[in-house]
Amino acid sequence: MSSVLHPPSSDRDPFVDAQYRPISSHLAIAPPVSVVIPAMNEAENLPYVFKTLPDWIHEVVLVDGNSTDNTVDVARELWPNVKVVPQQGKGKGDALITGFEACSGDIIVMVDADGSADGGEIVSYVSALVSGADFAKGSRFANGGGTDDMTFIRKLGNRALCAVVNRKFGARYTDLCYGYNAFWRHCLDKIELDCTGFEVETLMNIRVVKAGLKVQEIPSYEYLRIHGASNLRAVRDGLRVLKVILKERSNRRELRRQERHSPLLGSYPGEVS
Repeated sequence: MSSVLHPPSSDRDPFVDAQYRPISSHLAIAPPVSVVIPAMNEAENLPYVFKTLPDWIHEVVLVDGNSTDNTVDVARELWPNVKVVPQQGKGKGDALITGFEACSGDIIVMVDADGSADGGEIVSYVSALVSGADFAKGSRFANGGGTDDMTFIRKLGNRALCAVVNRKFGARYTDLCYGYNAFWRHCLDKIELDCTGFEVETLMNIRVVKAGLKVQEIPSYEYLRIHGASNLRAVRDGLRVLKVILKERSNRRELRRQERHSPLLGSYPGEVS
């Protein structure tokens, strides 16, 4: 993992100093940071999204979900070096997977394109990662977080599903279905994403725990979508999240069963577990 330095002073070697980028008054980093923004018809919201992004970011990857408005043109005007990647499939999960593959940074940050996330919080996520975390997970319900964009039913559902994940997988999450997260690129080798919808965030949260990665929750505030309507449907997507949880639990049980009966562990035919 890359080291952390305070902002370079004038008496340091200029070559060494050039490798680090100040991200706050107390911290400078070497690892390049990629921000992935999945977007479909978000031209009106992108100015608010890009306005909050820190200028020390290495690259912005916009995954365009076949927008029919001028989403791509607006992105290029706001961030001239933006990397635009056309989405071939459908769904948020598919868009994120496409964006992750296009990233060149060592740290990857997921940001929604509806204006609900504050890009200024990215410094907190990156600070957690360079301080030792593998996965920095945004939480609207951790101390210091909050939300303007959740109905009572969605809050209740999120809380219930979060409790199930905590109980079944040994996690200690305060929030489950939130799309503002950051992680070291190497995490992708251990969690293997294979879903296409909004449930992708839940899948990531479960698999980082199953992989034994170090997770740190970051208090985050979620604002209302600025323009347009969300494609999220509480009941439909809640059921998809529950399906992912049950599938991952089933896979975990099967893996444990195989491990108990593995010849490498000294099991023998007929052993009762």
